[in-house]
Amino acid sequence: MIRRLRRQFIITNLVLVGLVLAVVFGILVVTNVQRLADQSQINMRAALNWEDGEIPPRFEFKPPARDRDDRQRDDSFSIVPVFVVTIEDGAVISVNDGGQVEVSSETAQQAAQQALESGNQGGILRDLGLRFLMQTNEDGTVRIAFADRTWELSSIRTLVLSCLLVGGLAMVGFFFISLLLSALALRPAERAWQQQRQFVADASHELKTPLTVILANTGIVLSHRSDPVEAQSKWLEYTQEEAVRMKKLVEDLLFLAKSDDARTPLNPRSISMSDLTTACLLLFESVAFEANVQLHSSIAPDLTLTGDEGQLRRLVMILLDNGVKYAGADGTVTLTLSRQQDKIRLSVHNTGEPIPAQHIPHLFERFYRSDSSRVRSQGGYGLGLAIAKSIVETHRGKIFVTSTAQAGTEFTVLLPRKFS
Repeated sequence: MIRRLRRQFIITNLVLVGLVLAVVFGILVVTNVQRLADQSQINMRAALNWEDGEIPPRFEFKPPARDRDDRQRDDSFSIVPVFVVTIEDGAVISVNDGGQVEVSSETAQQAAQQALESGNQGGILRDLGLRFLMQTNEDGTVRIAFADRTWELSSIRTLVLSCLLVGGLAMVGFFFISLLLSALALRPAERAWQQQRQFVADASHELKTPLTVILANTGIVLSHRSDPVEAQSKWLEYTQEEAVRMKKLVEDLLFLAKSDDARTPLNPRSISMSDLTTACLLLFESVAFEANVQLHSSIAPDLTLTGDEGQLRRLVMILLDNGVKYAGADGTVTLTLSRQQDKIRLSVHNTGEPIPAQHIPHLFERFYRSDSSRVRSQGGYGLGLAIAKSIVETHRGKIFVTSTAQAGTEFTVLLPRKFS
């Protein structure tokens, strides 16, 4: 899939760049064609004003002009090969080549005849490679100026070849640039794709375990159909326990899926974070006592913020549950709630074994567990911290963790007081 996306990205880039270059070069060629045609028209109009036998002025090289008046030059000078044919009663009576070109009488007669037969005052004689401009005088004579198109076609041909060369080199350059950009642009998509595949694999694995237990227990129950329920209670309790764990896993997965899709229902209102944190702490006193963990707290009073009470309560419970699980026997968990400038700072510290540095960047990934066997034995799925991060991000906050052997492990959350 990623390779197909990368290929489509490169093709799309090349097509768009090719269209832009085609439009730019097309405009450049068209404007130059028009400019060359206009230049020929100007020279032919000037040639029509020549008197018979008159030789137009030659270009004179001068030093660079300093005064504005000196910058003017004689516009009658022609850099385009031009000659004029005078016709009277359908016959060529004179040919003025301006001293610039050699024109045979046969060529002049043929050009004049084709120009007259065209019935137009101006146009192109493609067979002869000439442009013409016709003028009828008051005495009935017709003067036709002809301009050679060789230089014009050569200029256009050179320009087109240059555009094709530059365009080809540009497309090759953009191809390699697109290769680099595709690798950079699709890196997040590739990472997301890999995470999705890992997520599906992990979710399938986690669902497989309780389902296997449930199927095994129900198989045992069905194999003793005649036994009373009381005799089968052990297997039914195991089945119920696994079903409850699976239900919690599915609920967590649905919560994360809705968070990813920005569909998590929110009920933001003003909340006393001090009271909410104290209530969560009281609920964990018995849990800490059973785990032989000391629970300390430092909660600043009257701290309020705008947010979803249910989600914030779940956030505090996740951090406390994580702290108690990893504090170890005779460990200590310290919860601190304080104000930090315009934010509320919530931190949960435990004195358990430090988290290896290589695991810290992955702690908030779904199903990630630095100690897989330990968490599984405690009923976890590796989704708690992922849910905590999702809640914090939903409330426009930040969450991070530090862990050392000397200072212990501390999860810190910064929440803005106003949610918007």
